[in-house]
Amino acid sequence: MIPVSIVTGFLGSGKTTLIRRLLRDPGFARTAVIVNEWGEIGLDHDLIATSDETLVALTTGCLCCRVRSDLVTTLLDLDRRRRSGEIPSYARVLIETSGLADPAPILQALMTDDAVAEGHAIDTVLTLADAQLGAATLERHAEARRQAALADRLLLSKTDIAGRPESLLSHLAALNPCAAALEAVKGEIAPHELFAGSDPTARAARLASLPLSAANPFSPVRHAGNIDTITVQRERPIPALALAMWLQALVEHCGARLLRLKGLVEVDEQPGSPAIIHVVGHVVSSPEWLHGWPSTDRSTRIVIIAEDVPRYFPGRLLDAIEEEVRETTTGGTVA
Repeated sequence: MIPVSIVTGFLGSGKTTLIRRLLRDPGFARTAVIVNEWGEIGLDHDLIATSDETLVALTTGCLCCRVRSDLVTTLLDLDRRRRSGEIPSYARVLIETSGLADPAPILQALMTDDAVAEGHAIDTVLTLADAQLGAATLERHAEARRQAALADRLLLSKTDIAGRPESLLSHLAALNPCAAALEAVKGEIAPHELFAGSDPTARAARLASLPLSAANPFSPVRHAGNIDTITVQRERPIPALALAMWLQALVEHCGARLLRLKGLVEVDEQPGSPAIIHVVGHVVSSPEWLHGWPSTDRSTRIVIIAEDVPRYFPGRLLDAIEEEVRETTTGGTVA
């Protein structure tokens, strides 16, 4: 049996960071990672992997696959290709859900499909909770509450920044009193603490207590409010000053409506070394600089998930700020 674990958690809770760390552990070599993202372009896949193919071999010996439609079909196709020798063999599967995903239909699909059950067994449902913003997120978003309620294990992220949040711990305990709350600093935690198997009977009971929100776990669902995904793409580099001013202006203008921003950015002053940028709510993280692009696509790609923000606004705001910065630095008008 191949163990299958689900890594879930609301937008910006640190799922991709955790998985990137896990894959560096020798014990997590030969792992297949299935990535489900909510949006028009896939960034998490590119951040985990080294190319933009549907299935790629990672330098750790792991695999990375992007869900295109149906989870069960994707999982069975991976298994078929593994058995035929078309792809390298793997020993476990990690499924990274979108931050807006409800894990209930994902679990339902894995538990009820006979073909999946022949060769796979659910190991752990791991839910990440942001120590900085997690309490407010649970209050505001039903998706976050369902993610916590279905967890076998809860993992607090960003405790190095926010400390140990007692109000968040109390809320999590009320939603799921049986799940242990662990802590990770910058994604660092021993894998055996996270994925050691869990009680399937208790998991089934938690699942039975929650109604399903969608028949297909990866079909579009109607989220509370007017949550939308906005993509900003650029072929030419962006000046560092323009990028910083734009992020600050977005945070100030959108406030709590800005749920998540993540991007790979080519910066004028650092050619060939893209920056990974993150914004969660009002918190702008320091950029992480890569030594090179993770795929052949070297364009700037930024995904914004926001509530009641016009789709045109972020792109037009960046255009205006970039034009002003270039005019100021060159002393003339940009053509």
